[in-house]
Amino acid sequence: MATKKLKRIVIKVGTAVLNENNTIAKERMMNLVTLIANLKKTYDVILVTSGAVAAGYSALKLDKSKQIGRKALAAAGQPILMSSYKSMFAIYEMDTAQILLTEDDFDSRKRTVMFQEIIDTHLEYDIVPIINENDITSTPEQTFGDNDQLSANVAYATCADLLVILSDIDGYYDKNPRDFKDAKIIKEMTEIPKEALADDSTANNAFATGGIVTKLKAADFLMKRGHQMFLCNGFDLTAAEDYLFKGEHNLGTLFKPKK
Repeated sequence: MATKKLKRIVIKVGTAVLNENNTIAKERMMNLVTLIANLKKTYDVILVTSGAVAAGYSALKLDKSKQIGRKALAAAGQPILMSSYKSMFAIYEMDTAQILLTEDDFDSRKRTVMFQEIIDTHLEYDIVPIINENDITSTPEQTFGDNDQLSANVAYATCADLLVILSDIDGYYDKNPRDFKDAKIIKEMTEIPKEALADDSTANNAFATGGIVTKLKAADFLMKRGHQMFLCNGFDLTAAEDYLFKGEHNLGTLFKPKK
């Protein structure tokens, strides 16, 4: 296995995984933290997390369908979310850092280099960089709108070898598994059909902003730039553990560029 300096992974976890009954799903978050703690023995790990809006709803019952409501919820939820992460990583004697980014940070070379250097410094000192979109003070034009595409841009900007998206599905299916019982997971993809990228996003959680389409767009972004993405279940981390620790691809979908 390659040394730590040669391997870097970005893990993105969705709201559906972190939210349970309008509060933080602490057991699933702890499982994620344990996964990262074990991965850090071999890899550099960057975490991109959703869940601030959902966490905020536990403190403020605001209308999340309105922009100002989501911003207020995110502002209230961000410290709640980070406090939970901090206390759980502390069990493994690991420190965390919060980094809030917008799409503008990737459009400016100076700003991109700055956050690249900040992340590199955190990793050098064994601090876990935890990234979320800064949707509190930003305008819609400055944000990606979903953390799937944010995580893809982070993976590319930080030269990560792999983006792992932990979601509420086992992978990408040949048809909608909620409508067709015979739907099968496509284990590897080197190209995404244009019609699949054009579908509407349909997040399964009221607090989420993504859906399968945003994940496909994230994969497409990385594949076109020579990078890989692995989509798997975040409720049960077995598929992620098998792939990342054992090199066994039992469940999940690997998106990789054509040779």
